Amino acid sequence: MAVYAIGDIQGCYDPLRRLLDLLRFDPAADSLWLVGDLVNRGPHSVEVLRLLRGLDERVVAVLGNHDLTLLAVVAGQVKPKRKDTFHSILDAPDRDELLNWLRWRPLLHHDPALGFTMVHAGLPPQWDLALAQRCAAEVEAVLRGPKVQDFLARMFGSEPHRWKSDLSGYDRLRFIVNALTRMRFCTVDGTLSLAEKGPPGSQNKGLWPWFAAPERRSASLNIVFGHWASLGFYRAPGIYALDSGCVWGNRLTAIRLDDPSIPIWSVPALDLPPLPA
Repeated sequence: MAVYAIGDIQGCYDPLRRLLDLLRFDPAADSLWLVGDLVNRGPHSVEVLRLLRGLDERVVAVLGNHDLTLLAVVAGQVKPKRKDTFHSILDAPDRDELLNWLRWRPLLHHDPALGFTMVHAGLPPQWDLALAQRCAAEVEAVLRGPKVQDFLARMFGSEPHRWKSDLSGYDRLRFIVNALTRMRFCTVDGTLSLAEKGPPGSQNKGLWPWFAAPERRSASLNIVFGHWASLGFYRAPGIYALDSGCVWGNRLTAIRLDDPSIPIWSVPALDLPPLPA
């Protein structure tokens, strides 16, 4: 049985199918880990969700910021932006089933036997695995519970920008979401800088890529993540970044987690319509 991890799909259904063919993915035996941002900006979000939901237990997917945005739009808490392309889901006859499947995805997945942890964006340097799991579980419980509407209405925003153990209420939940689904750069003390989206080396002084922050408490983990198209595919000890910018016309990338020494697979985007300016 092979376990493959795939970068941000973002509604790029055709590249996903071509990548699965390249992998010779066998849904009877193999498994997929998906780093989030399953939908939006690409042309075929509803087809992506139908495919993944149909694979059922063969798929482990964490939620990304675009997935959470879709849930907030459906809940009527925010309006779609001009660049959003998930209208096919909103109009689909099976939308409720697809959205319920999406809402029950985790924000963090850890497999101790395989030796990998997956999030969409990253982990603040002050978080070890146990704290990260507890924080992710707090948000997951709200997403699946009776207060989901209130949470989605208060989820957006960049404050608070630094972790404190005594954060509470929606401030605490908002920080957790921002860390797990939006973070790229931070300071040594874990202050998030959410506005910076360039590659490492482009950031302002005093900022670090989250995975390079000194004394990061999750440094012993093997972490698979996406979200950072300008970083692209990147591998370093314990770090596996898989967002190679398919939705931007670049590539969709996979690695094999049960044997990370095997070379990567990737397919070009090919013929995707340009994103709105």
